[in-house]
Amino acid sequence: MDMNRVKQIVSSPADIPVYYNGVSVWIDGYNEETQMVTVHLRDGRLHERRDVPAAELEEKEAAVD
Repeated sequence: MDMNRVKQIVSSPADIPVYYNGVSVWIDGYNEETQMVTVHLRDGRLHERRDVPAAELEEKEAAVD
């Protein structure tokens, strides 16, 4: 994912599914200079934050029933 898309997702009021290594994550912040993004798992474990490369994040379409 490019950094412009990361910024759009962070500023969006919508719940946009983002994945890191196949695991659903929330984006907490980003650093444009280093192209790193701070994320935590969507399962609520806020203490498990990590910095990951923006390029390794994936956006997936929400399933429609």
